[in-house]
Amino acid sequence: MKKIRGTSYYSYRTRKISLKKNTIILTILISIFSAYFFMFYNGFNTPVEFIVEKEYAGDFVQSVISYDIHKATTNVKGLYVPAHKTSNMDELLEIVNTTEINSFVIDVKDDKGYLTFDSENLALLEVGSIKNNPPIDDINYLMDLLYKNDVYPIARIVVFKDTVVDTNFKDRMILDKNGEVYTNKADETWLDPSNTDNWTYILEFCKEAINVGFKEIQFDYIRFHESMNHETVILPEDETKTEIITRFVDYMVEQLSPYGVVISADVFGAIITSEIDSAIVGQDYQELAKRLDVICPMIYPSHYSTGSFGQVNPDLNPYEIILGALKASNEVIREIPIEERKAVVRPYLQDFTASWVTPHQEYTQVQIREQIDAVYDAILSEWIMWNGAANYTKEAFELY
Repeated sequence: MKKIRGTSYYSYRTRKISLKKNTIILTILISIFSAYFFMFYNGFNTPVEFIVEKEYAGDFVQSVISYDIHKATTNVKGLYVPAHKTSNMDELLEIVNTTEINSFVIDVKDDKGYLTFDSENLALLEVGSIKNNPPIDDINYLMDLLYKNDVYPIARIVVFKDTVVDTNFKDRMILDKNGEVYTNKADETWLDPSNTDNWTYILEFCKEAINVGFKEIQFDYIRFHESMNHETVILPEDETKTEIITRFVDYMVEQLSPYGVVISADVFGAIITSEIDSAIVGQDYQELAKRLDVICPMIYPSHYSTGSFGQVNPDLNPYEIILGALKASNEVIREIPIEERKAVVRPYLQDFTASWVTPHQEYTQVQIREQIDAVYDAILSEWIMWNGAANYTKEAFELY
């Protein structure tokens, strides 16, 4: 009789467990292989998410990349920093790292018309707007420093006030009635806002800012000087100053849209309530609020005249002035149909003592905090402080 070999339950159980483990491992490997194959296959058949369209160049198709993936919104609590102050950022970065400040507005095209860092941009070199020794010695180091300290970088572009271009391109400047470059009482010359060559020129500054890593383009002096009228300078007969500035903004929004940057502009606080002032400088508050991502009314208490918002001495009543101006802003914005409202209102506030005003007061932590509180009481959340020398009152920004 054939002898049957006995098998213990232990041996049977061991083989069973081993077979089960091998089956599980094989299943996992097949799943992983299938997933990688699917991803690999689709990598050649599905466009990357940030490729939004195709452009044809001869027989070749090239991808057009949208920079929207880089666009980040920040609840800005900012400080203006002139370019020359960036050579030593220790004190300013200490403010960032110990207070609620999270943003810097830094000159890229300064008040004279120069790019504040080095570049090989041919359009700017042709005009002469790049200095041999620019105030920002190493822009890449500066931007790296800002990013490492979580600072939201805003590029200030001084638009139409310019003393550089008139040297070689007189036809691009505002001219007086005699056909000469117009100079105002402050000895300033201005680019002609109606000349579209100036638009493409300003766009080059914006591109320089974007290329080095600025996340927001902020236009300043996006207006006519208040002394410019048909009696003093040569202006177009078929278009108002307001229409020209608005058309410029439309152009910039269109041109900068693919880059995914935030677009903002500084405007006179007076244009919120005065149609006369609006027409003089060419800034329409409502129309700009429909187009810009952020609108920054400069509502420094010291700049308001007697009686503004019910205050006999505006500089002595910072809370009342700021609250009054922003309530007026809210009313103007509410007149815009909801679907057309675009801009966040982010006011410029005062961190300086206006000693030339009579009467005036020293602006300390108290006056600065009153302005900030007024912003919040107006149901707004963003603001920027202005001090031309970047000497800021740190105590006013400390978190409570």
